[in-house]
This record gives sequence, structure tokens and C-alpha cells, in this order.
Amino acid sequence: MENNAFFISSLVIGRLAVSLAASEILLGKMLVMSSGNVKGFMCGWEVEGSSTTAGLVVIWWGLRGATVGIVGGLALGRVGGSEWGEVVVGSAVAGSVYWFSLCFVGDVTKVNGKSSQRCRNKKLVGERIEGMMGKMMVGGEENLQKQKQQKCADMLRNNNVVARIFQRQIQTPPPGTSVHCARRFYENLVPSFTIYDVECPDHSFRKFTDDGQYLISFSRNHQDLIVYRPTWLSYSYKQEDCHLPSRAKRFDSFFTQLYCVPLASSNEVICKDFFLYVITNQFGLFATSTAQIHDAPAIGGAIQGVPSIERITFHLLRLEDGVILDEKVFRNDFINLAHNMGVFLYDDLLAVVSLRYQTIYILQIRESGNLVDVRAIGAFCREDDELFLNSNMADKSKLHQSSGNHVNNGVHSNQLNSDNSFLSGIKQRLLSFIFQGIWSEETDKFQVGYLAFQFHVLISNSITLSEGPVLEEEILFPFSRLCRLDYLEGEVQFLDRHHLLIKFGSVDGGVSRSADHHASFFAVYNMETTEIVAFYQNSADELYLLFEQFCDHFYAMSRNSSYMNFISSHSNNIHALEQLRSIKYKASSLSQFVKKMLTSLPFSCQSLSPSPYFDQSLFRYDEKLISAADRHRPSTDHPIKFISRRQPHTLKFKIKPGPEAGSLDGRTKKVSSFLFHPFLPLALSIQQTLFLQPSVNIHFRG
Repeated sequence: MENNAFFISSLVIGRLAVSLAASEILLGKMLVMSSGNVKGFMCGWEVEGSSTTAGLVVIWWGLRGATVGIVGGLALGRVGGSEWGEVVVGSAVAGSVYWFSLCFVGDVTKVNGKSSQRCRNKKLVGERIEGMMGKMMVGGEENLQKQKQQKCADMLRNNNVVARIFQRQIQTPPPGTSVHCARRFYENLVPSFTIYDVECPDHSFRKFTDDGQYLISFSRNHQDLIVYRPTWLSYSYKQEDCHLPSRAKRFDSFFTQLYCVPLASSNEVICKDFFLYVITNQFGLFATSTAQIHDAPAIGGAIQGVPSIERITFHLLRLEDGVILDEKVFRNDFINLAHNMGVFLYDDLLAVVSLRYQTIYILQIRESGNLVDVRAIGAFCREDDELFLNSNMADKSKLHQSSGNHVNNGVHSNQLNSDNSFLSGIKQRLLSFIFQGIWSEETDKFQVGYLAFQFHVLISNSITLSEGPVLEEEILFPFSRLCRLDYLEGEVQFLDRHHLLIKFGSVDGGVSRSADHHASFFAVYNMETTEIVAFYQNSADELYLLFEQFCDHFYAMSRNSSYMNFISSHSNNIHALEQLRSIKYKASSLSQFVKKMLTSLPFSCQSLSPSPYFDQSLFRYDEKLISAADRHRPSTDHPIKFISRRQPHTLKFKIKPGPEAGSLDGRTKKVSSFLFHPFLPLALSIQQTLFLQPSVNIHFRG
């Protein structure tokens, strides 16, 4: 009976205590609302009136509610178990903390001379809090936010792939920079593993196509074309000392041979340094030629001192299946095919420079795979120039015959039709442009008239000014120089579909491998109007400024080649510009520096690799050992380091050509060439040593 009575009494006391606690809290809230004229919402109350009265009311009823709630919780704990007691005690403590916060949380201000208490909950508790409890709560929230921001910043500084993907999701790049921001992923996707001395066929590897679909190579006897397709990676590794299977060290693990096509005939060889790719139709343009004849006679209008090649053949292939679509043959001519120097491709237009006959042939590559003649620029500029001159020659011949002239008509006719009787059409356009410029600038009418007379004699009789009276050097300097430098140097490039950049110079400058010391000129020619638009000497500061500020315009990339649009130059990359200016400031002579820089004009077509690992905004490397240019570089036994631009002291990856242990004879001269895939972390390094087999290494992402 006593136990039952105790149980019943405890249960009654507990329930009464809980009811009293709830009523105490509710009564305190009602008193605050009635005395303080409260208006607000659940997350925050705005109390108008006496802040002291409201504070005392909250403290008193909060203490009472907490005390009664704790007592009731202990009573229920004796009867119903600890769970009920913990719930009630927790509710009471939470209620008291809430009411205490109404007193301490807030910002005491004066409104119209009266004190007011504002208790606002902004974010979690408040934006500004006075009192110890409020300050601790806000300080903790700020520290939490700072910790989150610090963790996010640390994660972004790690520059791992996950962090970059997260950054790409939460940040929007500035307009026009989305591709450049995406290319930063290549800082993490690098060719970090090397397979040395790969078992590969004995071929001469040329390059990857600009879209990365094909790898072009030639047989060692330069008779056959072999085309491979990259199959990407089949193996991976985690540690540096990981041992890959023996099959992984074979060339066919990375490339699949598509076909082998014989291009050259018995007396021809493939020009291994020449290849152009038509990306829209996946056509490849190759060239074969016979041996050079260095002492060939200058007949048929040819230039004296220029070698002759009996047969030069251009082959247009469809790289998908290796079918030869068309051929174009040049006989007894000389075209500089080394590194595509004498040929330039722009969209579907092809410019071929005949150095022996001083003619620029413009061809069009049709979608059907045909090479179609468009025009020839040289002796004649318009299509009907030859017809017009021949008709005039015939009229003059008839006039001489009717007048009883006893001059041998056959010889006279040959003199009129000989290539030395008149200046070529392109040279007449050039001299006329220079003369018009001097005419508009010169104020001395006597000298202008005498200049006009000499100009008339020059273009009519094709004599040099050294054979006639010598005028002032500052007036006739261009004429006297051009009479000795009236040759196309075998280099031309498209600026757009209508304008050509043509380089004029001496015969020695066009034939020799090093033309740095030969004087030369540059002319911009409009093919549609047959006019010279601009003319510069190779030491002109104006042309150099254009070259420095608008270098990308000289590349004249195809509109369909998206990868080629991101090649680093000093007009689109601040690091390349700083490097150029550093060389400029160190130069002893500004004029010699300008000449040296302008020797690269006109640019060779498709001679730069679009690989992102040559992007100077991402990586820094020694350009004396490796660069985007399609040229051989001196080889060393030390690896070539690629350093991050954004983290200047961080090594991203290394490229080491040649054997892993290095060469045994350090005195032997070695050269290396590098073939980088346009967008995959894949590269080939070929080290060539005299009298030894080339050493081929494959660098890929492990």
C-alpha cells in the first residue's frame, strides 16, 4: 500500500510540475507581451517600452519555469523511467535558455528619446548581439564561417581535379575565357610517365594531324606513307617504380596502323619535311620530288643561279582510307618544301611559290578532292595580261614588216617576248607603289620629274639604275635596291582570302638555308585588285610593331581549326611578350634585333604544335631545348622540366629524350624532335644520333 501510494503521489506531483512549468513559461510570455507590447514573429521579438521591465519579467518567469520543470522531470523519472525525466528536464532548460536569450540578445538603442529593446534573429541568432551570450554565439558562427571558407580555399589551392571541378561548378568564368579556364585542367593531366626505347617500326615520324586523329610517318627509304591512329592508353600505374607488362612497351599498344600507301616512284622520294592537313575534309597534302640539279641552265625564263628539280609532284590523299584523289606536277622547277616554307594553305586555298620562275600559283582544293588552278601571279597579274601583250606584239611585228624594216623579225620578236624585255607584272606593281609614295611626298618638282623619267626608262628597258645617272640616294634608294633584289625568296603566306604577304630578296637569300644576312623586303599584295597595299623593308620599325602587337594575324589560321587558335604568341600571352621584350632590351642594336625578329616572316604554314603543354600561360620550359615550333632541337642527357606558371616552384612533369641512362659518348652530337598530341597527354620524343638508330620514347599520363 505504501509503495502504491508513493507511486501515485509521485505521478501526480510530476504531472502537476510539468503542467506548472508549461503554465509558468506561457504566463511569462503573456506578461512580456502585455507589459512590453510585443510584436514580431517566431524567430525574433521586437519589444517596445522599458527594457529593464521586460528583462526582469523574462528572468523571473524563466527561473520559475526551469525550476518547476526540473522538479517535475525528477518526479517523472522516479515513476516512468529516466527517459521521461530527461525529456522534461531538457525541455525546461531549453525553455529557460530561450527566455534568457530574449533578455541578453539584442541591440539597445534610443528611439525618440525612449529606450527600446530589439531582439532580432538574423541568420541563426543575430547579426549584432550585446551581452556575453550573444557575443559568444556570433563569434562562434563567424569562426565557423571562416573555417569553412579556409577549407574551401585550401581545397582550391590544391589544384587537384576534384577541386577544379568544384570550382567550375560554383564559379562562372569571365566572358570569352571559358576555354582558357577549361585548359587549366591540363595542369593536372600531364604526361607523367615515360617508356624508354619503345619497340617501334623503323619509320620517320612526321607529326600528329591538327585534330589528333592521325599520326603521319614515312618509310626510311622515303617511298611509302604509313598512317597510324592513336588508340589512347591501355595501361596505368600508381608508383614511379611500377613495372608495366612487356606489351605496354610496344609501339602498337598506343597506335594502330591504318594503311601503307606507296607515294614516290622509282626516281622520286617523299619530302619528309612537308605535310599539310585540310581539317575540314581530312585531306592530306604530300610532296615527292626528284634530285636537285644545281648547275641547271636558265632557260625558258628561269632565274640564273636557282637549282632545278626535274619533277615535283603534290599528292592529295583522303586520310580516312588512303585513297589518292589528285596530283599536281611541276616540271623543271624549284619549290622550297622544307618545313612547308614554299607552300601555304588557308582554308581551301593553296599558294605555291616557284622560285625558279618567280611565280606564285594559287590553287583551290575542292570538296571532291580536286586541285584546281585559280591564278598565277608573277610575269602577269591578271588573267588577260598575256593575251593583251601578245596582241600588241603581233601589231608591232606587222608594223615593222610593212615599213620595210630590215631587222631580223624572228630575232626581234624573240627579244620582245623574252622575259628580260619587260619587268614582271608583280615587280611593276611594286615599283609603281613606291614611285607613287615618293611622288606624293617629294616637294622638289625637278627631282620628281627626273625620277619619273628614270622610272619610265627602268620599266621600259629593264635596265638597272647603276647603268644610268645616279640620283640622290634618299630618293632612289628603293629603286636601286629593288633592281638588285627583285626576286621572290620562295616564301609567301595568306593574310586572308584576298591578301598575300610576299617576301622579296636576292637569289642567295631564297636558296640558302640561312637568309638572315641578306637584305629583303615585304609587300602586301591584293589578289583581287592586283595592287600592292603596303611595302616594308626588313628593318622597318612600323612592321615590327605590327608583328609585336598583332602576331596572331600573321598566323592566318583556318577558321575550322579550333585547336590552332590557342597557340601562344607575344600578342596573346603576357609571358611570351615579357620574354620578347627582355630579348629586345638585351640586344646591342635595335635595327639588328628588328631584322632578326622579322626573318620569321612570312610564317611557315602549320609549323606550330597546338598542344596545351606549350601554352605559356600554363607551363614554363626551356625553349632552347623544346618549343611548339616544328624544328629539331639539340638534345641533352638531362630531362626537360615543365614548371607550373601559377605555382612557380612546382614541377608538373619532365620529358627526357633518348635512353633512360643517357648516352655513353657525351661528345656525339644529338638532336631531338618532339611530337605532341593536340589535346591528349601523349607525346613522342625521337632522339637522332649520327650513325645510330633513333631512340623513340613515349610519354603518357600514368
